[in-house]
Amino acid sequence: MSSRNLPHHLYAHVDSSFFRGGEQRFEPAVWFAIRSEPDRAWGCSVMLECGAVYRDLPPSALAFSATPQLDWTLKQAQVWDCYGTEFDVIRYQYLAGLDARYDGTEDKATCLFTACPHSDGFSAAPDQSKEFMFMRTRGDRLLIRPTNMVLFEERSFTKDTGWPTDIRTATKIWECESD
Repeated sequence: MSSRNLPHHLYAHVDSSFFRGGEQRFEPAVWFAIRSEPDRAWGCSVMLECGAVYRDLPPSALAFSATPQLDWTLKQAQVWDCYGTEFDVIRYQYLAGLDARYDGTEDKATCLFTACPHSDGFSAAPDQSKEFMFMRTRGDRLLIRPTNMVLFEERSFTKDTGWPTDIRTATKIWECESD
């Protein structure tokens, strides 16, 4: 198991039914870390208003307002389980705050930061290696998508040409000292 700090803490809300039971209710929290464990969803660590720290909340438990889009499932929040314990968390300045479409749809989300897995079999294979974009949906929910399911909008550079169908998956490891 491996946890990492977020690039900076984020004020959020969490569905208290995940840790208090009862009906769904969103209470204020500070989200400060994530954890990766193979064959599990990303685990989110938060501090509650009472000062308690709660860890390993699934991404579907987090929201960015007290009245987010309801009925947000784990499958909607995250499409694949984690596949290793080692990763870095990066806030690419160029991508942070940019809007992006996801899942081949016109739905949009805003980029928060990126998790970059490494030191596992999937990450070592060029055709399997991916970074995961953590984003805020228009419905104030947490969305995690691999880079191949996201199209960013940077108004001074990108053009809306639709979802590309001709970009190939990487298949080669580039080494400058090999024959």
